[in-house]
Amino acid sequence: MIKKFSIFNFQFLKKIGAGLPSTVKNGAGFTLIELLVVISIIGILAGLTLSSYSGAQKQARDTQRKADLTQLKTALEAYYSARNAYPITTGWWGECSVYGSHPRSGSNGYIPNLAPTFVEELPTDPRPNTDPNCCYLYNSNGVDYKLLAHCTPETGYPTTSPFYDPARPTWAWQVHSSDVSKGW
Repeated sequence: MIKKFSIFNFQFLKKIGAGLPSTVKNGAGFTLIELLVVISIIGILAGLTLSSYSGAQKQARDTQRKADLTQLKTALEAYYSARNAYPITTGWWGECSVYGSHPRSGSNGYIPNLAPTFVEELPTDPRPNTDPNCCYLYNSNGVDYKLLAHCTPETGYPTTSPFYDPARPTWAWQVHSSDVSKGW
């Protein structure tokens, strides 16, 4: 009678000592349960790391949005000082398709004539976005303006923030020139 031996038959390999590490020869090693526990712990730690990394990315993009709004507000005030009016639009202008697909500079930029004279180029939202509603938006009658980070903030909308938009409390941040434009 011929016995069949598989390469997975550790008893056979243990008997002949087929180049196995001494722990396997002595019967020591990890059980399947121990390996599964270790793999589970590694998976949980990886999941926690990825979620905190994602949260940090969202926070960084929101910080960039606030910096962009502040930079544009400063440029708009410089424009007003030089020309005694804000750049005029006919309604809401933005780079996203729903709001006109305006370029980032020039007389047809989403803030007309602000770039390249007062800023090098108009910023875009830091998150790659395929939603045609989500982008920076600008509206002005020449006397007042409102600038939005529309549908883009990712980490909350505290009512105490100077960027809080009472007209869009859960989906936009804003800067504005006066209480008149605050309600637009």
